[in-house]
Amino acid sequence: MNYGYKKITARDNPEVKLYRRLSGIKKARMQEKSFVLEGYRLVLDALKNGAPIKNIFITDDAFLKYGGELSHFENGSFRVNIISKELGEYMAETECPQGIFAVCSMNAQIQLSEFLKNGSAFVVLYMLQDPGNAGMILRTADALGISGVIFCKSCDIYSPKVVRATMGSLFRVPVAVCNDINELFFELETAGIESDAAVVQGQAELVGQSEYDRKRRAVWIGNEGNGLAQEVICRCSRRITIPMHGNIESLNAAMAAGILMWEMMKGKAYGNA
Repeated sequence: MNYGYKKITARDNPEVKLYRRLSGIKKARMQEKSFVLEGYRLVLDALKNGAPIKNIFITDDAFLKYGGELSHFENGSFRVNIISKELGEYMAETECPQGIFAVCSMNAQIQLSEFLKNGSAFVVLYMLQDPGNAGMILRTADALGISGVIFCKSCDIYSPKVVRATMGSLFRVPVAVCNDINELFFELETAGIESDAAVVQGQAELVGQSEYDRKRRAVWIGNEGNGLAQEVICRCSRRITIPMHGNIESLNAAMAAGILMWEMMKGKAYGNA
């Protein structure tokens, strides 16, 4: 790592203030086209996957612990700032901060038609609000080789809570945002991708009995409390449900999405969906 690093100790440093704004304000993230990372594993995963990191903040103690490994990625594309332990605690959102933070540029958004061109297994998150669920779904999509995840009127992909919950999968799973359901259905249909609505009641095919094979499909996962809007359900090609036993009415959104993704991928080659 370049030892010509910058030392920062003041809370009112412009770079520190920017980090705090990006951490707490979605509008700032959209304006700057940047988001924040906290923790050794997230920063390392971002570097390993070639994410466009612009700025790294690291405490003296963390530098002694992680500096050697991080030096393998030093190429002049990002700045390294050494900060005090107190400043690290000020910047941290986690209960046990590791003393390493980064500012990363967002990947450029591509046209939805291009996003859907390759692959055959997609997940649409419609009005999903819980960051933990969103992150877990991205992690499962990463593990199963899902072609891509589309956020539609859902939580901010780049909020610190979602980013942490993905545990690095954000840098490996293709992600798109489309908040216009008319546009989204049009692009899916144009790409020859059929939509499945995940529902908890009513007439629907039971998961495990539905044929996926090599068809190009997108599974729609709805809001944690209300599920999918009726408008969305009616526009999907079919309804899929997970049978419940006992007094359980429904599963957690991330758990249900995981089961449906598994079923969708059973007949496909992993990593080549």
